[in-house]
Amino acid sequence: MPSPLANALADDVTGSTSELDAAGLQALARASLSDDASVDETAAHKRGPFRPGVWLNARERARARLSVHYFHAIDGLVVTIVTLLSLFLLTPEGLGKASVGDVLPVILGAVVTLGLMRSIDIYRFGRDTSGIIHLGTVGALVIAGGLGAVATGLALGGTNYTLWLVWPALMLVSLYGLHLCWLELIRRMRTTGALTPNVVLVGATRHAETMIREAMQRRDLNIIGVFDDRMARSPKAVEGVPVLGDSEALMSHRILPYVDRVVLAIDPKAEERVRDLTRRLGALPNPVSLLVDSADGKLRAAAMERLARTRLARLNGPVDDDRRAFNKRLQDMIIGGIALILLMPVMAVIAVLVKMDSRGPAFFRQRRHGFNHEEIVVWKFRTMKQEAADATASRQVTHDDDRITRLGKVLRSTSLDELPQLLNVLKGEMSLVGPRPHAIGMKTGQVESARLVADYAHRHRIKPGMTGWAAIKGSRGPLHTAQDVRRRVQLDVEYVERQSFWMDLWIMIVTVPVLLGDRLAVR
Repeated sequence: MPSPLANALADDVTGSTSELDAAGLQALARASLSDDASVDETAAHKRGPFRPGVWLNARERARARLSVHYFHAIDGLVVTIVTLLSLFLLTPEGLGKASVGDVLPVILGAVVTLGLMRSIDIYRFGRDTSGIIHLGTVGALVIAGGLGAVATGLALGGTNYTLWLVWPALMLVSLYGLHLCWLELIRRMRTTGALTPNVVLVGATRHAETMIREAMQRRDLNIIGVFDDRMARSPKAVEGVPVLGDSEALMSHRILPYVDRVVLAIDPKAEERVRDLTRRLGALPNPVSLLVDSADGKLRAAAMERLARTRLARLNGPVDDDRRAFNKRLQDMIIGGIALILLMPVMAVIAVLVKMDSRGPAFFRQRRHGFNHEEIVVWKFRTMKQEAADATASRQVTHDDDRITRLGKVLRSTSLDELPQLLNVLKGEMSLVGPRPHAIGMKTGQVESARLVADYAHRHRIKPGMTGWAAIKGSRGPLHTAQDVRRRVQLDVEYVERQSFWMDLWIMIVTVPVLLGDRLAVR
């Protein structure tokens, strides 16, 4: 008998209007542990994918993977502070008069310690990492840096032995304290599911049954739903995991923001079916994999190991998506924070003017699609009459639109109405640069915009932005034709594939002159 959660999730496909957000999913998970559940079922859910606490969306889990970058940055900051304090406090004649032979060894020791910590990948924090071994490694690296400092000092003829000995001791205590915190944070993230990937399977097959059973035993992989095109023959649940609909239902299902990967659990020999599903599911922002099994199960076990090995971002090696995401997030927090502080007086004046110009609140909130189909609430200054507000963008804005207020025309033409989205940026829901977030259910003509372009969902593979490549290339404002939608999506996908710090910086620099010089755009 399927669990209450299975029924609730299945109802979502068949037309339930209840919100399937994180809070709702957790409530359903708690309901699945109710008293009327069987002992076996309850025990399974306590250790399985529906236990409360694992319902973090993909953006939140991506943020957890980037923790190592923050750990390394804080380590570097603390090492720098400890080194400077040691130099100031342990040079009797004053730092300005200290000899190079006394000061340079400590600086080199700090650089060597941080370099070794990064080069040997000490920030990987694997699932089987021993805390004792990890702290022992940290201690060994600090000692190596200290010995390097002493050797360098002796070679340069330095005599400040106290500095060379006290500095590594302070470093050891500081880094031990920090890494005890890092180990505890990683443990908590694993417990809450922040580092446990969520997977949905396509195909209610024997491969799916075996994979779900093994996932329940491993406890390092959450299989949260099954989709199958043969719904008439499919069970309501596979090994306790609900069957939520067919592959078409998956394309727009509200569980997508919580999914890290879609796995095809069908026979690879069914080549035509595999090609068809791969082509259709390729439009999703979620990565898609094919599960290849063998008679002895070794290939399946290897595939599950790769899926479950939710890696923390790497610090060394070539630049990858995780490092780009970290750099982008750092850029958003620094530039976005400064912009919010500087523009706060301007925003306060605009808010007062909006209230004076027409009846209603100063701000307008609208639900839009964010990263990986996540629903976010985007903030703007209200530019329409309160009674004409269009939260779903069912009617696109036109020239001389009678819904727009007098002040609203000015705010829209200058994009000043978008300034409150700096709050979305600092919350991590948006970025300064990215594809513009479209309203959920936005229509072009009488057709939902998302249905006009096959690659539409690709623009959700990165967080939406306040400005973007499309905006400075002339595609801004409403989309009145299918051609407008295709051009916007083409530019957005081009940005997703090319994104870099320098590209973002260029887009931010040219945004204001481009928007102010664009008198033809209707917003």
